[in-house]
Amino acid sequence: MNKLYPSADAALKGVVADGQTLAVGGFGLCGIPESLIEALKDSGVKNLTCISNNAGVDGFGLGKLLETRQVKKMIASYVGENKEFERQYLAGELELEFTPQGTLAEKLRAGGAGIPAFFTKTGVGTQVADGKELREFDGQTYVMERSLVPDVALVKADVADRSGNLRFRLTARNFNPAAAMAGKICIVEVEKIVEVGELAPDDIHLPGIYVHRIVVNSKPEKRIEKRTVRAAEPVDASAKVEAQAAIAQAAVADTKTPVNQKKGA
Repeated sequence: MNKLYPSADAALKGVVADGQTLAVGGFGLCGIPESLIEALKDSGVKNLTCISNNAGVDGFGLGKLLETRQVKKMIASYVGENKEFERQYLAGELELEFTPQGTLAEKLRAGGAGIPAFFTKTGVGTQVADGKELREFDGQTYVMERSLVPDVALVKADVADRSGNLRFRLTARNFNPAAAMAGKICIVEVEKIVEVGELAPDDIHLPGIYVHRIVVNSKPEKRIEKRTVRAAEPVDASAKVEAQAAIAQAAVADTKTPVNQKKGA
């Protein structure tokens, strides 16, 4: 079975449709399926429910779908970097289901594992628990959360082989594997494709049984969500010269020390 598609547009063709629920991997702007989101925008599908840790930023990531008004509802844990999201939500144009981050991850993981619901202490006593079943276990109150099984999962991995076995890189391993497992159809964007057998078994983070389609994007933009740098400290030129001189003198002295003294003989 050939899982490799020539483009993101081709990978989405015949899969995405109006009114679907989609899980989109990534953490902030790290590990998001950039080309698949762009292709989703170009497809014109609308009234989507998007499950994602966050909603992208203005003009990038899921922010592109918000600008084109293709998203009807967001299920997310953090949405603070997107002004268009804020505007639509406050104007009543966008539905929002706020979900604690750990609960969101478990909703996807449980969905992929075939578990329809689970109990957690997170959210008990808050609006998160409103209208949900509460139950006591060992004297503690827990709230029942339904798992998530989206129609389609769009995820990003670092490397895939032609069978769909995936390896993720660093932070991109957070929500992507869970989203991939939960989706009824999983489409993966990767930076590199290798032949079957080139990935060592211990290097495979997600087996190919969960993956239906693969597209290569070898040069993603990988935009930084919020750049934070320390202010440059004033340089004391004289102190720098003295430090360099001290280092040079120490190096010269070391070369003149007999070998037996260096060893403590």
